[in-house]
Amino acid sequence: MGLRERKKLRTRRAIAGAALRLFDERGFEETTISDIAAAAEVSPRTFFSYFPSKDDVVFAEMDERLADVRTGLAERPGGETPLATFRRVSEALLQAIAAEDGEYGAVQVSLIRDRPSLQAQALKRLSDAEEGFVAVLREIAPELDDVAAVTIIGVAFGGLRAAIMYCRIQNYGPERTREAAERALAIVEQVLEAVPGVTRPA
Repeated sequence: MGLRERKKLRTRRAIAGAALRLFDERGFEETTISDIAAAAEVSPRTFFSYFPSKDDVVFAEMDERLADVRTGLAERPGGETPLATFRRVSEALLQAIAAEDGEYGAVQVSLIRDRPSLQAQALKRLSDAEEGFVAVLREIAPELDDVAAVTIIGVAFGGLRAAIMYCRIQNYGPERTREAAERALAIVEQVLEAVPGVTRPA
């Protein structure tokens, strides 16, 4: 990642962090985009160059993590089994989660759980991402049929997502979240090891 990209990522994360802090302190409806921009020390115009709306800022981390997973799945070394690919991508995901301070994870989850419009957006994001994951899995494990691929993605990333969401609801810190997610990863891998198509190189 070049300097320009790193600066843009820092600005994006600063805006998202300021937004979640204000949502926690003032409430979602009570917080304006001008409030968020001021707290992040950017202009409202800069806010809109990173996020189309106030709703989208709630999903900043989710969008980033889903993009990382998609990239990791696609960047598969030659000879790597689909199970090894899943393990590599999952471990990178857990490292990224552990690197976060986790301060506003519970706020993010609470906002999504309490607002039907945000629930719908979260479901759409996750559904679109999982469709993309299925397509990549079919490419790296062509012997799997559609039902097997959909089920594997549902078990694999659904399991990790459920564990991480639970940890945030419980307000676990980053290290405890990582430990719980690693347990979930071990359980998921036990299930996937029973599927021949994911334990052999393509």
